[in-house]
Order: sequence, then C-alpha cells, then structure tokens
Amino acid sequence: MSSEDGPGQGLHSRVLDTLGLAITAGEYRPGSVLRTDEIAERFDASRTVVREVVRVLESMRLVESRRRVGVTVRPTDEWNVYDPRVIRWRLAGADRPRQLRSLTVLRSAIEPVAAGLAATLATPDQCAALTEAALGMVRTSRGHQLDGYLRHDIAFHRIVLTASGNEMFARLGDVVAAVLTGRTRHDVMFHDPDPAAVTLHVQVAEAVREGDAARAEALTRQIAAGALDELDVLAP
Repeated sequence: MSSEDGPGQGLHSRVLDTLGLAITAGEYRPGSVLRTDEIAERFDASRTVVREVVRVLESMRLVESRRRVGVTVRPTDEWNVYDPRVIRWRLAGADRPRQLRSLTVLRSAIEPVAAGLAATLATPDQCAALTEAALGMVRTSRGHQLDGYLRHDIAFHRIVLTASGNEMFARLGDVVAAVLTGRTRHDVMFHDPDPAAVTLHVQVAEAVREGDAARAEALTRQIAAGALDELDVLAP
C-alpha cells in the first residue's frame, strides 16, 4: 500500500463524507461559508487535504470558492444530484423518502425505454449476462440474502441500460446502483424480495433475449410500478 492510500487518504474520505453529509442534510444552509482553517482544525487535517476535499465538493456543485469570502454552500437546485456520492449522502439523511421517490420515478421513466431498446440492440453476450443476473436474483431472493441479491440486481439494471445502446442511459448505471444500494443499506427493502418482482426480472431477460421490445418495455414498467408501491409501504 502506498502512502497515498494510507491514513491521509482515509482522512480525506472522512472529511469529505462528514461535510457532504452535513451539507446535503441542511446543516449548512445555502449561502453558508465554510472556513478552510476551521475545517483543518476540526479534523486535524492539513490544508492540502482540505483543499482536495473542497475541490471534490466543488465538482459536485455543492460549494463554490470565492476569493475574500471563502467556501460557500450552493443552492440545492445547483447541486449535481446525479453524482452517486451526493445520492448516497442524501439517502443517509432525513430527506431519504423524497430522494428515494424522485430516483425511483426517474428509473420508471428511463428503464422501460432502455429495456425496449435492449431487446432490439443487445448482443448475445449481453443477453447471456442479463439472464445470468436474473437467475442470480432468483438464487438469492430467499433466506435473507440481500447483499447477494443486491449485486445481481445492480448487474441486471446496468446491463439493461448499457444494452440500450444509448450512452446517456448507460451513464445512469451508477445512479441506479446508488439507489438500489441505498434501499438495501437503509432497510427500505423487505427481508426477502417480492417473488413477483423477481419473476418480472426473469421475464424481462427472456423478452430481451427473444427480441420482443414491447414486452420488455411493458414488463420493466411493471417492475418500476412495483418499486413505487413498495416505497408507499416502506418509506411513506
């Protein structure tokens, strides 16, 4: 392990996560000024670490640096809400139900179309990988194997988005992975996934493999509708 991967890197991650969580939770309101010297003192961090953290937060559009003013928190509507780390932080806060719902509505708008395109454009290798992911979901859908189920679920949806042939859809793979992970980590999931939802994933894989775009799209819409229904119960 290099020195760059050692304690300094761990401190960087800790400062970034702490500030990111605080900003997205509203502890620092838009317009608030973060003093880099105070951050350095609070975390016993070097100015170099603090500057690196600020650069990352700037890349997410959570803050902006102003000369003679300091590091200022941006308005919420300017944040890069598609950044997986921003999603993770927001899911860890009190705004979790609204964040889950907005992300699930986004998925319901995009993934059915992606599945329809995948049924037309997916390669044989992508079809095989999609089937394997769906069968993996079946194998881990009982016995409280949520971590294993999550891995296959993420893989399934990444493949659908990539196989659509649309690079904009494909880039949403990290967003979908973040929301699926957040649901599992924050217990916004049943201990064993809904058998009907698992079956729908298998059927989507079949429809994609058979080139049935209309069926793939319709089945994926059912998956999205079911995910919204679950939120009504688990994160009202």
